[in-house]
Amino acid sequence: MAEPLKNMYSESFVEGFTDVMLEIYPSFRKDAYLKQVFTEDWPQLELKERMRKLSAVLRVELPEDLDAALEIIVAVIDHLRGDEEESMSFEYMFLPDFVEQYGLDDFDASVKAMEAITKFTSCEFAVRPFLVRYPKPMIDQMLIWSKHSHAMVRRLASEGSRPRLPWGLGVPGLKKDPSPTLPILENLKTDSSETVRRSVANHLNDISKDHPELVMDIAERWKGISTDTDRLVRHACRGLLKQSHPRALMLFGLGHADKIEIDSFKLHTPTVQIGAYLEFEFDLQHTHQEALTIRLEYAIYYLKANGTHSRKVFKVSEKDYEAGSTHRIQRRQPFKLITTRVFYPGEHRISIIANGREFAQHNFTLKAK
Repeated sequence: MAEPLKNMYSESFVEGFTDVMLEIYPSFRKDAYLKQVFTEDWPQLELKERMRKLSAVLRVELPEDLDAALEIIVAVIDHLRGDEEESMSFEYMFLPDFVEQYGLDDFDASVKAMEAITKFTSCEFAVRPFLVRYPKPMIDQMLIWSKHSHAMVRRLASEGSRPRLPWGLGVPGLKKDPSPTLPILENLKTDSSETVRRSVANHLNDISKDHPELVMDIAERWKGISTDTDRLVRHACRGLLKQSHPRALMLFGLGHADKIEIDSFKLHTPTVQIGAYLEFEFDLQHTHQEALTIRLEYAIYYLKANGTHSRKVFKVSEKDYEAGSTHRIQRRQPFKLITTRVFYPGEHRISIIANGREFAQHNFTLKAK
């Protein structure tokens, strides 16, 4: 079993961090900091709770003046970064958390600190409450960041302003109207950093959940600019492709579903026990007179507690098929217990999808162990 991520905050890690603090800020009370962090409840604290405690105790042990405290944190970041140009040091996310928790009343000092800190450990979560309290000034700042010389600052401009940033504070205004962030994305669509371009793609995928046609307008306009931008556009449209959005399918040459047939669709395990696999096979027939790109998927309709079903699409492949060809496809879908999904015994369904068209369905029964 993998070691819990929270254990990265070991005593040796925290002590190493306090050694750096002491080197940068000689008045730092290292022993007092360690004593306040490693209290009796520490072993029970989860990852984010440990991050929050590390930043909360830091607030106690740094100067009361916020500007002075942030200057020390930035100096520590500079020391830790050394000569690294790009870094994603996740374990130091408690430093952006310090800004998030204690800097909200000082916009200018916090923005300056985030610009420095994010070069070492991302401030994508820290910036969210600033977007909520200072929507226009923060967007204006992120537009400036989108032209910054450092890739991680440019990434923050896109990642931090995503409407639906996973695990981040929601920004309802950007879900309703994402137009303020579009100039940021325009500046970054041909960025030299793949990390930045991937963030732009994820940002657009977020927008597509509320404004699919807007994202399709952008995708159609950007496609063809360069190979890198084409990859960005494709990744941005992944959610729309899973939804079989007609414009997305056409943009990537995934039409002609009428030239595809699915035959001999069989379930080898029509009754599946939780913890086992649903095994199935089918024949994919391409009846078109020319080669055709086919996006092949299947959908599982999971039974919910209230008796309705929730559809989730899984990709099989996307590739070119020769004219008149037939291919036997075999797959198995796991029903192993995972923390992100609860399985309910009863009748579920599966269907095959080719270029957005949903073909024949089969029911199957899920049984408890």
